[in-house]
Amino acid sequence: MHVTHLSLADYRSYARVEVPLDPGVTAFVGPNGQGKTNLVEAVGYLATLGSHRVSSDAPLVRMGADRAIIRANVRQGERQQLIELELNPGRANRARINRSSQVRPRDVLGIVRTVLFAPEDLALVKGDPGERRRFLDEMITARSPRMAGVRSDYDRVLKQRNTLLKSAALARRHGGRTLDLSTLDVWDQHLARVGAELMAQRLDLVAAIQPLADKAYEQLAPGGGPLALEYKASSPGIVGNAREELYAQLMAAMEEARKPEIERGVTLVGPHRDDLLLKLGQLPAKGYASHGESWSYALALRLASYDLLKAEGNEPVLVLDDVFAELDSRRRERLAELVAPGEQVLVTAAVDDDVPDVLTGTRYAVSEGTVERL
Repeated sequence: MHVTHLSLADYRSYARVEVPLDPGVTAFVGPNGQGKTNLVEAVGYLATLGSHRVSSDAPLVRMGADRAIIRANVRQGERQQLIELELNPGRANRARINRSSQVRPRDVLGIVRTVLFAPEDLALVKGDPGERRRFLDEMITARSPRMAGVRSDYDRVLKQRNTLLKSAALARRHGGRTLDLSTLDVWDQHLARVGAELMAQRLDLVAAIQPLADKAYEQLAPGGGPLALEYKASSPGIVGNAREELYAQLMAAMEEARKPEIERGVTLVGPHRDDLLLKLGQLPAKGYASHGESWSYALALRLASYDLLKAEGNEPVLVLDDVFAELDSRRRERLAELVAPGEQVLVTAAVDDDVPDVLTGTRYAVSEGTVERL
């Protein structure tokens, strides 16, 4: 699978830009702040319905415009599709596939798959659990696009349950009143059912990606491992991996946490509070791994993601956003050798020297909102 053409309108710094794309390596080169990352960010948005740099759509719309358009032609084998997303901050986004307007934005998921390498990846190792949950959830959605609906359902139920808990907590703090919490049992069931599906998918992913990540780390830093991934649930009583087992354990954990949840007004149990523990040898990578080891760990997770998606039948677009400038020469060359055979590799760099020699292919110069093929 590869993108053959990218078109942007009122996206970030671009009033309009048309970029033909070839299979193999394409490098966007130019000084910082000129719009290189905006191009690959747009490709990534098609794959995840989100940006790796910001949490909302508003910054993606060019100043003075009320919407942005991302449009791409995508080829998979002999099949070609045109997908389009219209970003409308404060309103519902719109999507079209092959000119049809009768689709939801999440219906485009799975047409484009990407694996992104970026400086922000260090947060996978050094950051808070939310970064690792996002990594897991984007990957389970890449593997199974229907999980976008499961994630949305979980967020909706969690919001409703938290609203009820918050109301109960406020009532108790002001006058000792109590609210009718009979509906909380219903929300518990909904949360446990959807949460069990989400957790089961995450656990399956961790099991599938573990050996691939260990192999990738050995390729990047020979003799530096082994590494291990461990899924840590929010409650010690949640230890299963089958959906029905997880459902029963989530229900039991929420029943046990009922009193402190009402006191604090927030849901304390569920996959929104889980973490992915990253170990290097016998020690947690966070707090113990050096800067170079942390980089290798983050890169290994991304390479493992690529290998897994490729093995499952749909090779993703590899995006390397200003990564090589962050790496020492040894890691730079090893990473370049590993990604060079990819069907489509998109690279951004401030100068040509930051692009390893093995990554030969198309070059674009990016400067002041213009993208010129060299």
